[in-house]
Amino acid sequence: MGRKTTRYPVKTANSLWHVYKTIPFWKVMKNFIFIQLGRYIPILPLKAWLYRTFLRMDIGDQTAFALMVMLDIMYPERIRVGRNCVIGYNTTILVHEYLITEYRLGDVVIGNNVMIGANSTILPGVTIGDDAIVSAGTLVHKDVPAGAFVGGNPMQIISLNKNE
Repeated sequence: MGRKTTRYPVKTANSLWHVYKTIPFWKVMKNFIFIQLGRYIPILPLKAWLYRTFLRMDIGDQTAFALMVMLDIMYPERIRVGRNCVIGYNTTILVHEYLITEYRLGDVVIGNNVMIGANSTILPGVTIGDDAIVSAGTLVHKDVPAGAFVGGNPMQIISLNKNE
């Protein structure tokens, strides 16, 4: 239950130095504008519409992105969120990692009826199963089973049945 990422090695300088060889500058600028708008919009249906329309994200009905959620600025279209989810305040969802000798990309899939607590970080290539609960301040560095309650840094499974 690790992370599913694709690795792209670089030969010279660190991978972030080559960022605009991996993604167009204007795409990043457009994404930046709409992500920043969405971070402050308090009207949840409008925020979801903005993300679906301009960032091409797959978001289920009645999913709520709280204030200040930071989506991946490079590839937000690789984030899928199911229906009736709550993405807590100041959560960060990443689908890219720029490292010294490589960069990695991996889709993030969040199931239905998932609760992500405030100030959590979800790393690339992670799947969070249906009905899971992620405690506030959690670093989600691996897959979360359906119905699990997880928390901490590093993330640990606290309970495999959310009703325990």
